[in-house]
Amino acid sequence: MLRVTALELPARFGAPVEQLALASAWLEQAPATDLVLLPEAALTGYVSPDGQFDLTAVAEPLEGPTHHALAALAQRFDCLVVGPLIERDGQRCFNALLGVTPDGQRLLHYRKRHPWFPETWATAGDLPYPLVTWRGTRLTAAICFDAQFLGDESPPALDQADLLLFPSAWVEGPTDPGVQEPSRAELLASLAIAHRTWVLNANWGVGRPRVRGQGGTMVIDALGTVTRGREVAALSAVVDSDR
Repeated sequence: MLRVTALELPARFGAPVEQLALASAWLEQAPATDLVLLPEAALTGYVSPDGQFDLTAVAEPLEGPTHHALAALAQRFDCLVVGPLIERDGQRCFNALLGVTPDGQRLLHYRKRHPWFPETWATAGDLPYPLVTWRGTRLTAAICFDAQFLGDESPPALDQADLLLFPSAWVEGPTDPGVQEPSRAELLASLAIAHRTWVLNANWGVGRPRVRGQGGTMVIDALGTVTRGREVAALSAVVDSDR
């Protein structure tokens, strides 16, 4: 069993210190946990209120300030903290994910393999889908638009994992009566059932900018049962990894 928490941090641009303080305050009020997941690009912001997507100016090395900030949270709450990193590697920038343990070690590192269309600043990730173990539970990860490709790519890590960590900054467009697009919940539930794995989704919350698709952070069990956060900052659950 693994106690997990997803934080639905609000959309906010250029305020990493404030976002980290908010995450800490929410964790103070949430039940004790083994793992915390933050939304995609939740510390830097995914897009500015005036529609600027370019995050290259805030990109940093793997062992930079974000690593140290996540390590401080992990140590304080004695858990694995999995959070976003806008990563710079030479001339390349990645929409990345970083998992840091209470002793400051990097357990998980993943680069989004399928940047969304406005993410022209981001290089497509070149790392495999991760498979790591934390407190007896096998974890893998993907980021937002990656979900559209997981069914076809069917990475072996997804079949072996007990839990898929899925941070997102989900955007929904206007409904087109002629197009039947699956919802985020339907898409993730289908992956959970197909691969017999749980899914923990931390989605960005309502903020600035405000767009369709914000909110609805959820956990999905291996049978596809969806539990959503209900106007709460932190969604907590217990993952049963007994297959």
